Amino acid sequence: MKELDTVVLRRALPEFDLVEGDVGAVVHVHAPNAFEVEFVTGEGTTLAVATLSSEDLRPIDAHELLHVRSVAHR
Repeated sequence: MKELDTVVLRRALPEFDLVEGDVGAVVHVHAPNAFEVEFVTGEGTTLAVATLSSEDLRPIDAHELLHVRSVAHR
């Protein structure tokens, strides 16, 4: 994975109100297996920025369909 790649979360991150399957963007690569990923709402407001390992993420597949869900107001 590289910067600006769209990625899918493999596990829930309750501290950020994120669930498995949420979609984010890699904003920085710290090391071969450490990534800073930003998760945003539908209108572009940042919900979370988290440093995650390659075990926590996977690239989105070209044949996957995105899905919308509501998140708690902050």
